[in-house]
Amino acid sequence: MRFVSYRAGVTPGWGVLVGAEGVVDSLQLGNKLPTTLRDFIALSATQPNLLADVKTRAAAAKPTRLDAVTLVPCVPQPGKIICLGVNYHDHAKEGGNAIADYPAFFLRCETSLLAHGAPLQVPAISDKLDFEAELAVVIGQRTRFVSESDALKSVFGYACFNDASLRDYQRRTTQWTIGKNFDATGGFGPSLVTPDELPPGCTGLRIQSRLNGQVMQNANTTDMVFGVARTISLLSEAMTLEPGDVLVMGTPGGVGYARTPPVWMKAGDTIEIDIEGVGILSNPVTA
Repeated sequence: MRFVSYRAGVTPGWGVLVGAEGVVDSLQLGNKLPTTLRDFIALSATQPNLLADVKTRAAAAKPTRLDAVTLVPCVPQPGKIICLGVNYHDHAKEGGNAIADYPAFFLRCETSLLAHGAPLQVPAISDKLDFEAELAVVIGQRTRFVSESDALKSVFGYACFNDASLRDYQRRTTQWTIGKNFDATGGFGPSLVTPDELPPGCTGLRIQSRLNGQVMQNANTTDMVFGVARTISLLSEAMTLEPGDVLVMGTPGGVGYARTPPVWMKAGDTIEIDIEGVGILSNPVTA
């Protein structure tokens, strides 16, 4: 199944995608379902048959056209957004970084997120906005001290992410946080895909970024240094992962700063993140 979050007018909602152009609203999927996708994810962890029931109801319902609603980030207001840096071998090489024996973790804030189709903003104070095609993992159940062999049971779904970064601000400090948290720079969507539609841990999938149709990054998720299961296991040693938390799994080589000359996103561009089987996240770039 594929889930989306959206606004219909000023009313927030979520639903199940049906085909390429339709969505079945949560109000059609059963009585007393939560009003947000994050709360539904938490509920599904306590009711093993809920996803199957929702899938059956969605197949029998009449969908609304997707263009009648306005998408928002597929998990609005996640509790935690935990990102990995330098997590592809080729990206480490292009940046002159050694392969670490422990992930480089950093956090994003909810205010940095934007939906599929929403404008990705180049701020007035910097023009060095870079693209980063990434896989997002959404946690589906409360997780602490989980083994790597059991870690994928904690996953509710996967989505595309663009960890767009202000490189000059990223390098102003030894921590990457500021360059990764400008408003409206973290594309997240368009939909959240359940694991049954994808290979375990999303291994073996093509991942690309395209700037104005030109392929900039072209890699495979098998090139990750730390895969999804290992990442969840390592994080669970330190903190409790909660339903709706988001893990952003790092980017492959081909980013803009590593090119000669560097390539930055600018107003008028369109950036796409394409992950095989997961979807295509597209955002226009504005000043």
